[in-house]
Amino acid sequence: MRTAYREQLSGLGARLADMCGLAAKAMDDATRALLEADLSLAEEVIAEQERIAVMGRQAEDTALKLLALQQPVAGDLRTVVCAIHIGADIERMGALAVHVASISRLRHPECALPDEVRASFAEMGKRAVLMAGIAREVLLSSDSEKASQMHDLDDAVDAEHRHLFTLLIDNKWQDGVCSAVDVALLGRYYERFADHAVEIGRRVVFEATGGLPDAKKLA
Repeated sequence: MRTAYREQLSGLGARLADMCGLAAKAMDDATRALLEADLSLAEEVIAEQERIAVMGRQAEDTALKLLALQQPVAGDLRTVVCAIHIGADIERMGALAVHVASISRLRHPECALPDEVRASFAEMGKRAVLMAGIAREVLLSSDSEKASQMHDLDDAVDAEHRHLFTLLIDNKWQDGVCSAVDVALLGRYYERFADHAVEIGRRVVFEATGGLPDAKKLA
């Protein structure tokens, strides 16, 4: 009985890691679709979101059954409770990638990004995908030190997000209100994607230690 219980706990973590890998791929593809005005790639990202959602429901169902039937305590209880929250974080990451792809699809055949912001979005996309990849590794290894590495990456995404707003409020912006709205929304999507990856790291630390890291270190 306890062997099966341990296998279920391990399988829950592996499923969350797989979900995180899918979210990373979704944002990578969404960023390429955005930069290259690739409609077919944007459509793929949108279609794949249901796969992440289904896996999320399965993970939550497993976690709730473990709570009800096994009544875990101490570290195991933290693992199960964190799994529920992490699954929600990953689903949101997938949804944010879909938001990016949806704007790309909406503006097709034109590129949704003016030339002056393309470099910022390429950088934000690269760092967001890297953070999701680290989150996946952390879910598999429970490595709290690796989780802390997301701090600098998140700071870089935040810096690019702020830079976008300096461009938008500049009197030299010549790309119109519609484009400004797209850029503001897209910047927010990447910033929130990175925040959810950081939150996964914080929850892994909580799972391992019983205490959440200081927000200045991981948020």
